Amino acid sequence: MTERIAQIAYVAKDGSRPFYYANAHEKDQVPLDLRAMPVGDARTLDATVDREGFQLVRHQSAITDWTDRAALEAIHRNEVAALIKALTGADEVQVTAPGILRYSEKSGKAGSSDNSHPARFVHIDINDATAAQFATRGAGGRAFKRCAAYNLWRALSPAPQDIPLALCDVRTVASEDLIVADAIFDPPANAAGAPAPEWSFESWVVAHNPAHRWHFYSNLSADEAVLFKTNDSDPGRAHCMPHVAFDDPLAPADAPPRVSIEMRATCYWWS
Repeated sequence: MTERIAQIAYVAKDGSRPFYYANAHEKDQVPLDLRAMPVGDARTLDATVDREGFQLVRHQSAITDWTDRAALEAIHRNEVAALIKALTGADEVQVTAPGILRYSEKSGKAGSSDNSHPARFVHIDINDATAAQFATRGAGGRAFKRCAAYNLWRALSPAPQDIPLALCDVRTVASEDLIVADAIFDPPANAAGAPAPEWSFESWVVAHNPAHRWHFYSNLSADEAVLFKTNDSDPGRAHCMPHVAFDDPLAPADAPPRVSIEMRATCYWWS
């Protein structure tokens, strides 16, 4: 597929500290800065997660119902851990999310479950401070020589995806592009209607830089997934990759609404 010019929702540097919610997006304080940027098809690359910060992997899951939370917990969590361990050579992989299902707005299901809206501004899930906190917590007092955080993103809806995931080559990102933000999690009320407590951690949102090089994987199938990195303690490897959902201007009007699942993992290499 050809390169397209797409609207990428950056975040403006206006001196404020942005914050955003997993669910109550009407309360977000994120000053958007829309920029038309070229987005190339990553299928033409031989991208790797340690160089560009992302790569395409093949994986056939045993899951048949992606809304079955028990199956995700019992089966898919172990599938993802085994896949990422094989790809990275890590000594231990801790899958830290049971699966985040997201839906494009056209589906009518965006917001129907916890954290189910597509991520509509350029961001990196965790910043260095949060990554260090999570790494220390997961290590349980053990010393490690390297720790890295990964996401495994899979499109569940048929191709072509109307709102793909755009991936920014980490080699084109400067430290001054990164803006500290607060990611606030506001879980739905429990079965008795009692509100769950909010919790948060620091992340990064990203300011526009004309040097950025954006890519996406066209026509993803259910037996493909995108592995990308959100942090790495090894300075010799890709550190953290900005990403964002975008409207594909070349997607046909009748393209199926995008449904995707994201799994998150922390990898350790022990001393």
